[in-house]
Amino acid sequence: MRIMTNVNSLNAQEAANNTQKALSSSLEKLSSGLRINKASDDASGLSIADKLRTQASSLAQSIDNGNSAAALTQIADKAMAEQSNILDIIKQKLVQAGTATTSSEGRTAISKDVNKLLEQIGNIAKQTNYNGMTLLQKSHEDGNATSEITFQIGETSNDLIKTAGAVQANVTGLSLDGLKDVVANDNLDQVKAQSAMSAIDSAITKLNGWRSDFGSTQNQLESSLRNMATARTNIKAAESVVRDIDYAQESANFNKQNIIAQAGTYAMSQANAIQQSVMRLLQ
Repeated sequence: MRIMTNVNSLNAQEAANNTQKALSSSLEKLSSGLRINKASDDASGLSIADKLRTQASSLAQSIDNGNSAAALTQIADKAMAEQSNILDIIKQKLVQAGTATTSSEGRTAISKDVNKLLEQIGNIAKQTNYNGMTLLQKSHEDGNATSEITFQIGETSNDLIKTAGAVQANVTGLSLDGLKDVVANDNLDQVKAQSAMSAIDSAITKLNGWRSDFGSTQNQLESSLRNMATARTNIKAAESVVRDIDYAQESANFNKQNIIAQAGTYAMSQANAIQQSVMRLLQ
């Protein structure tokens, strides 16, 4: 029997240290709610969980982008709906001016009304914007056509939704400059009024085409939003399976390690007690 090295006590201490580490790890998981708190807990699982979290975050931002894009298309559509209403009123006034029963004074009054209505179409085109981006013409000062609008809706650079084409919803873009010149100079007569009716019909058709393009884009955005919301939910669920703790399982493990720790303390005390019995041989 040896007294210089208490092998039993050393074995018990080693086991106790390992148990304490397991106990601390289990307590960390229970307190954080996560199965993986550091790479050493599960290196491959951490890599998978982080990729899933990045994917879910990207989808969340894409959903925000999609909601903003849908709001943009709604703003453009509502603005063009008002322009369409104005064109309807102009058409009504031209029909009134195109009949022989309307006096020259009446046509002069109609010219002034139509001139103001055409100005309002231009004002709407200048003023309609989303976050400073003009939607119905190139810019507030530039009446040329807009550029194609591109929305980032997805995780990769290829996940894009674009508007169907350029828009120029002002007097020039609607080919109403000729009518504008006539009414601005109070030169509207019966013949010119009748001739301008077809121009208004063409303008309404063109405007409805742009509205249809924005409507199609909005439908595409809403479909993408529904799909991304479902995908994000499933990805978050997959991340939870990898990263989050199962409290029932980990609580059972913690209780087990706690019992083992108590048993280890008892084992060390017994190992030390056994070593002391050697002293009886020296008495």
